[in-house]
Amino acid sequence: MVFPEYRPRRLRKNENMRALIRETHLSPDQFVSPVFIMPGKNKREEIPSMPGVFRMSVDQLSKEAEECLSLGVKSMLLFGLPEQKDAMGSGAHAKDGIIQRGIRELKNKSPELTVITDVCLCEYTDHGHCGCLIGDTVDNDATLEILAKTALSHAQAGADIVAPSDMMDGRVAEIRASLDEENFDMIPIMSYSVKYASAFYGPFRDAANCAPQFGDRRSYQMDPANAKEALREATLDVDEGADILMVKPAVAYLDIISRLNDEFDLPIAAYHVSGEYAMIKAAAANGWIDGEKVLAETLLSIKRAGADIIITYGAKEMAKLLQK
Repeated sequence: MVFPEYRPRRLRKNENMRALIRETHLSPDQFVSPVFIMPGKNKREEIPSMPGVFRMSVDQLSKEAEECLSLGVKSMLLFGLPEQKDAMGSGAHAKDGIIQRGIRELKNKSPELTVITDVCLCEYTDHGHCGCLIGDTVDNDATLEILAKTALSHAQAGADIVAPSDMMDGRVAEIRASLDEENFDMIPIMSYSVKYASAFYGPFRDAANCAPQFGDRRSYQMDPANAKEALREATLDVDEGADILMVKPAVAYLDIISRLNDEFDLPIAAYHVSGEYAMIKAAAANGWIDGEKVLAETLLSIKRAGADIIITYGAKEMAKLLQK
């Protein structure tokens, strides 16, 4: 078909026509809203580098859940800021830890909300790395037991999905075995299967106070130059029992989302990370872009690349836009 017999503009001439043939659609129930839980009571602090995103105390979570649910956003991903930290990250699996309290609050007040928990040690270690150390090196195998205890404690508190983000080798299998042994065989694992050592995490590390005190995370997070390795990492997680595969970051790695979507038949999640979100907000604040339209276009690109689930700090904002 060639011009003038075929005219693609015929199907673009008005909004009804464009909507009729639209290939990609966003829906609030595809979004996951990340939430940072902080110590104290009646606290809600906006994060300077992420306008519209807050740290909040446990007693504020039910209000946040109500707002999300009213907009059709049915899932939240929890991150904790503990009262104390130590070398082993023991607060991550404390029975009355910040995340465990948050889970119980949400499941008590908003049982219909899907509560997803980040399983990692970086927020709980005084050195800021995602595992326990031998000297200045993260000990992979010693960390696995702690991660499994953490995931189990989240399940016991009522979490619906656990999401290991540490990038230790073998952690999905260790967590799956631990959950199954304690009769939590129906708790899914959303694995951060492909997590790159990215420069886009800066605002998150400020929000969660979890920047490494020395060195960096390149010995366990992936090299941004590698794509084939992403398939190997995802394959390992599938073999170990992951239920959902995640790519992080999202926008800078749309090709990786697409490749995982083509290769695997499991649901694919993508994390629209803090730096990607903050750039939109900063440019919009300066009047350089239309922030709402750029957010919508960005999330559409993630969905179009093949993501089934989008974790984004713009979940509530985008849900409101979809109601217009």
